[in-house]
Amino acid sequence: MPKVVSTEPSPVEDKYKQHTTVFSGLQNELQNKLFGQHLVLKAVVNHVRAHIENKHPPKALALSFHGGTGTGKNYVSKMIAEHLYKQGMKSKFVHLISATKEFPHEEMVHFYKDQLRNWIETNISVCSRSLFIFDEMDKMPAGLLDTIKPYLDYYEQIGGTDYRNAIFLFLSNTAGRDIINFTYNKWTDGIPRDNIKLKEIENIIIKSTVNTITQRGLWHSELITKHLITAYLPFLPLEKSHIMECIKDAMVLRKHYSDKDRYRIPGDLIKEVLNELTYFPEHEQIFSITGCKRVMEKVDYVMLQ
Repeated sequence: MPKVVSTEPSPVEDKYKQHTTVFSGLQNELQNKLFGQHLVLKAVVNHVRAHIENKHPPKALALSFHGGTGTGKNYVSKMIAEHLYKQGMKSKFVHLISATKEFPHEEMVHFYKDQLRNWIETNISVCSRSLFIFDEMDKMPAGLLDTIKPYLDYYEQIGGTDYRNAIFLFLSNTAGRDIINFTYNKWTDGIPRDNIKLKEIENIIIKSTVNTITQRGLWHSELITKHLITAYLPFLPLEKSHIMECIKDAMVLRKHYSDKDRYRIPGDLIKEVLNELTYFPEHEQIFSITGCKRVMEKVDYVMLQ
């Protein structure tokens, strides 16, 4: 986690690419490219916009993304970065950290705490509007995340620095099984997916995160007990109809079809890719085990034939 010094215009100087364009663009991309995640779409746009347009937010924005593989957690994080910063994920003000890469040894947690503290303070001193993305949160040593509690709290300044303009995204598989069970129960009860409300599932995520048997990530974290997470957002398991849309996007991205021909892609071809993936539960075959994560490689495989 080296110190960052950059000559890139800060998002403050750039006016976040003009607010109206930023948030209409983010909303449109989420609507057109994020499939099956109605709860995430509305919450992300509203929370990010409210935070950015507030000249003096009460605290840093902290969104915790929960769900299984391939449901869109990294995808949404990238969209946020791409719409807030000219250089997107390559911006010097966007910081992605993988728990498995940066914090592999539990016995070094005290060293990691100092490292993490220095990393955040250094980057915030360069740009108060920094974006921090913590991936694989469920694999982070327990207690380590509490290091950043002061930067997420309601302090006007810490050591002369204001941290309230920063954005923190936490990506985790924690509560993934509970989210799946909840979604499956709604399906068996005949309740439309789009009728699921965020309030219904947010408490399930919190309980699962606090009580996870892995004792990692947000387990018993003060970020939860002190109510410093702005929102817990569930990424629901993806159904075949959603995977079909991912297949169409992959076909266009690989230039097998143009964007204007997206809806003319043969159904048999889409079904062939669809059948290369695995679904659950065993008898109903409703949800994709890997979400959209393996769609691109399956498209390549099928098209080569």
